Amino acid sequence: MTDLEGKELLGDEDAAALFRQYRATGDPMLHARICAAYAPLVERIARMYRSSGEPMEDLVQVGYVGLLRAVNRFDPDRGVKFQTYASHLIAGEIRHYLRDQVGVVRRPRWLSRLSRELEETVERLRRERGELPTVEEIARAMNITPEGVREILRARAATTPLSLDGEWEDRVRRIRHLRYESFHLPVEDRIAILQAMEKLSELQRKVLYLLFYQDLTETEAARRLRISQKHVSRVMHKALRQMAQLLRGAVRS
Repeated sequence: MTDLEGKELLGDEDAAALFRQYRATGDPMLHARICAAYAPLVERIARMYRSSGEPMEDLVQVGYVGLLRAVNRFDPDRGVKFQTYASHLIAGEIRHYLRDQVGVVRRPRWLSRLSRELEETVERLRRERGELPTVEEIARAMNITPEGVREILRARAATTPLSLDGEWEDRVRRIRHLRYESFHLPVEDRIAILQAMEKLSELQRKVLYLLFYQDLTETEAARRLRISQKHVSRVMHKALRQMAQLLRGAVRS
């Protein structure tokens, strides 16, 4: 089976068999294999919403949230094809995100990312425990202080222009990590990076996303963006210099 761009997806029978095996074992390697097999589906659906004006990398990341939910919830014995089921959840997740983005308040990138992380954490804990988690349980799972979780929830609920600029910065200062974890950036550092990326051009953000989030080579990124490899290299180095300057400024302030 292929998607509309000819990329191979799992056949219906293969997908059903893989899901039954995953349901029986809970093997994370099977989970990763399923997600990787349907990654092209996320990208295809995300491209259908390019006219929204939102960065493509944001649409893809939101779509992946829908894919994860589809993988976690799919029952292969209900007679529904996984591609059909996943497409519905992926598109729904993107539409929900776009509805949020056109509200009165333009939410910053760091809040969108942390909001999605919070939603995934709540959903995972609810499945594991059979009930909604407390703020303290969410905080431990996300490695954020309980006050930081409350700030994310308050920021998500903001609906008036009063919640711009200075008030966003006040919220950021109250979101801190709970404990040090090896090989994981503290939440405040992740927010600082996302704030710096907000100030880059769309092309710079796309180049950094492809090179450092999707781990493409410069040649692969150039092919994806339909520009030369040398141009990708120039954009990357300029973007990294700007990021370094912005982050140094954030540290001094």
